[in-house]
Amino acid sequence: MHTPSLVRNVAILASCQAYFFIANTILITTSGLVGLTIAPNPAMATIPLASQFLGTMLATMPASLLMGRIGRRAGLVIGGLFGIVSGLLGAYAIVQASFTLFIAAGLLYGVFAAFAQYYRFSAADAADVSAAADKMAARARAISLVMAGGLVAGFLGPELAKATQDLVPPFLFAGCYLAIAVVALFATVTLLFLDIPMREAEASDEPARPLLEIIRQPVAITAFASALVAYVTMNLLMTMTPLAMLACGFAFADSATVIQWHVVGMFAPSFFTGSLIARYGAERLIACGGVLMIGCIAINAAGIEFGNFLAALFLLGLGWNFMFIGGTTLLTRAHRPSEKAKVQGFNDLCLFTAVTISAAASGALHEWVTWQPMNLLALPLVLAVITLALVRHRRGDDSLGTPA
Repeated sequence: MHTPSLVRNVAILASCQAYFFIANTILITTSGLVGLTIAPNPAMATIPLASQFLGTMLATMPASLLMGRIGRRAGLVIGGLFGIVSGLLGAYAIVQASFTLFIAAGLLYGVFAAFAQYYRFSAADAADVSAAADKMAARARAISLVMAGGLVAGFLGPELAKATQDLVPPFLFAGCYLAIAVVALFATVTLLFLDIPMREAEASDEPARPLLEIIRQPVAITAFASALVAYVTMNLLMTMTPLAMLACGFAFADSATVIQWHVVGMFAPSFFTGSLIARYGAERLIACGGVLMIGCIAINAAGIEFGNFLAALFLLGLGWNFMFIGGTTLLTRAHRPSEKAKVQGFNDLCLFTAVTISAAASGALHEWVTWQPMNLLALPLVLAVITLALVRHRRGDDSLGTPA
């Protein structure tokens, strides 16, 4: 088997991560506002966004198992096609003022997102088939650098949303969904150049264990909890922010700027997150991310000025980066090669089940609980993950590459 270039594969996956999060930023910035316009009830405004996460939840395990059979490149290209169709359908739904079609577009986008979640795991595969001597350190750095591709979205996503919102007059935001289709097309074409050979089973490989046995490991529990709480907290607060800012009298451009800096916070640290994990351990970085999320909650609870929204969402992005990349890296220690597809699929199934529920509830929570009290609901979950990570760090060997 030839040894593909790790740098080339990471660059391709980072580019696709950038495309995906450009599309994602456009969707998050506009979906709730479109929902307010065409939904039968304001409390249903975030249902289309929730349908995206429902689509991701339903597709994440099949996507992982499919890639286990046909390989990363073919599977990820199939996912990109769903993104193209979703953008086109979303634009058509806005033109027709069809809330049902807009929900359907969200479902299709969710399938695209399900496949895109595996860019980070594909980076770990790229490290495994590369010539790198220290595979575990290479995994952490590859995952981190691929996630760094999303930094581009922090600048281009909101700007593209603002530039295309009036592209199809008089249908506000229809142009944004055409832009999503084009961005998904770019990602699909780029993926055709990915080179990650499927790993053949070796005689020395240990047999796959039952899923329950794998997920009961402390390392797996910590990895699952970190990624889940990070993503649910981030998604819930990020989804509600444009609605909260609109209720406070801020313009669309203001909320787009806040989301822009949030996305910068999500991905800018990725240039060094992998190195921090290799040096200090994933558990310490997860705990640090939790502290940053607590800072976000405190700032949001303290006031509703533009500066509060901006600073809190930036810290939310930083906290998500440390917790999510730390959890992803930790998960690669919890499974054997023969267990990869089912463990990664189960991880993202749990993750997006919780995210779907939180996204569906966010509109209603904003109406009934209101913005500042809503932030405080996330505090116990974040504290629980910090505790898990610190306990695991004290009890386990924290050196990267030591299975637990």
